[in-house]
Parts: sequence; C-alpha cells; structure tokens
Amino acid sequence: MKQFQTSLTIPTPGPGLIDITSPVKGWLSGQPLSDGLLTLFIRHTSASLTIQENADPDVLRDLQDFFARIAPRAVPYRHDAEGPDDMPAHIRAALTQTQLSIPVSKGRMVLGAWQGIYVFEHRDRPHRREVALHVIGA
Repeated sequence: MKQFQTSLTIPTPGPGLIDITSPVKGWLSGQPLSDGLLTLFIRHTSASLTIQENADPDVLRDLQDFFARIAPRAVPYRHDAEGPDDMPAHIRAALTQTQLSIPVSKGRMVLGAWQGIYVFEHRDRPHRREVALHVIGA
C-alpha cells in the first residue's frame, strides 16, 4: 500500500459552489497508484464539501436557494460574532459534509458521468478554503 497527501487552497468569491474536480483530478493523476480510496477534508466550519451534478447550473442555484430558506440570515441567532452570515454558515455546513471518500480505479476517481466535487462556501465574503487530500492504495 502507498499513500500520498497534499492540500489545495481554494479561493471563494462568496456564497456558492466552486467546482474543484479538475484540480483534484490533476493531483490524483500525478500519484503512482492504480486502485484505492481518495479522501477529501475541508478544514473549516462555515464551508463544506459536496458531490453534485456538474451539467446543469440550475442545480447549484437551486441548492443555494434551498439552503437560504432553511438557514436564513434574518433570524436573531445567539452566535453572530462575525456578522449575520456567521451562524447560518455553520448550520449549512452542519447539514452538508466536511469529508468525502471517493473510490479510485485505474488511477481515476470513480465519479458518475454528471458528478463533480464542490466546495460549498456559506459565508458572504471571499475566503481562502483549505481542502486536504489523501489517497491510499496500490
């Protein structure tokens, strides 16, 4: 078994889903293994990771609209130390994922035809998000 790790810094422009499939695929293609498991982990509590459809941008917009309805900014939360988007961002991150596991076969991620990997930014202002990548296999 071999294992490799790195991290990607992903600049986000504010709320939304940022497709990181290409940089993840690029890093994985440089690793000398054929089959294994790739783990992605975002090191933040107000952003998350998701695998979603990468063909129709309306899917991403509808997801953002849905999360805006279930964790609105206009609610008087106790935790608002960093502004009105602070607690809604934590709720949205809690309802999604901070870690993804993706099988690797023949050196490639086993993603479906319409699947992409996304950082889901939940804060209003731009950030630099760190995503740790780890692959183990043979």
